[in-house]
Amino acid sequence: MKLGYIGLGLMGKSMARNLLKAGYEVTVHNRSRGAVAELVAEGATEARSPKEVAANADIIFLNLPDGPDVELVIFGEGGIIENARAGLLIVDNSTIAPTTTRDLHQRLTEHGMALIDAPVSGGDVGAAAGTLTIMVGATEAQFAKILPAFEAMGKSITLVGEAGAGQIAKVANQMMVAAQMTAMGELMILAQKAGADVSKVVQAIKGGAAQCWALDIKTDRLLAGNREPGFKAYMQAKDLHIVMDTAKEYGVPVPVTATTTQLFDSMLVNGWSDQDNSGVIGVIEKLANEELQTS
Repeated sequence: MKLGYIGLGLMGKSMARNLLKAGYEVTVHNRSRGAVAELVAEGATEARSPKEVAANADIIFLNLPDGPDVELVIFGEGGIIENARAGLLIVDNSTIAPTTTRDLHQRLTEHGMALIDAPVSGGDVGAAAGTLTIMVGATEAQFAKILPAFEAMGKSITLVGEAGAGQIAKVANQMMVAAQMTAMGELMILAQKAGADVSKVVQAIKGGAAQCWALDIKTDRLLAGNREPGFKAYMQAKDLHIVMDTAKEYGVPVPVTATTTQLFDSMLVNGWSDQDNSGVIGVIEKLANEELQTS
């Protein structure tokens, strides 16, 4: 089974690398060439366009910024569709709107192909370690065919439902992740301003009901003064707007997520787009007039 991977950013490069490590033949494409050169040196085959990837792959993985990028790579000039064969599976690891996923899937079925939504969670650490959470929208037969490749990239792999269901799960995931990041920033600044040792407060509450991924992974980085991504703030903000649009479409009130979205939008206004999403603590710092003390 020959694979393709398009979109070798912070997450995609590591995910493609893990497919290579698992022994797959992988053809890779990316707009910037540095990541391509790295993977070619490790055994990948270079493609100069999505169309060229399609000539050499039975399954193509995508990891792109947003829905319009996914559409362009599939249906645009030089896109996958120009060289694709019937039966091709396109596995989208991007986070895009569920409605966009379902629309693209429907268009591809008319060509005898399918779009499988398989967004991921776990950040750069999980991508590098091959321990990502993967949320899949596919038929059972499609899922079974792709599962061995998923197992090279992730640890928790769930078939949520058919097309679009994976993106619905990612909407839910991003609601929780963003809430964790903002609550973490609030509690750290409150603890410090109230005169407590922040690291000891975090240590104490991680042993109880407050334990979560953000406290486990992000607090040490923040206390060390590290706000490098991880997962960039502008991508978190983009995902939150997908959440808000989806909630509006289905008439579901999401007041906590609405406030969290405003905080991440404030990161962008302050010029912190490329910081880690845990850098939302910077907005709390400004509001509280209190900067987190770092070691």
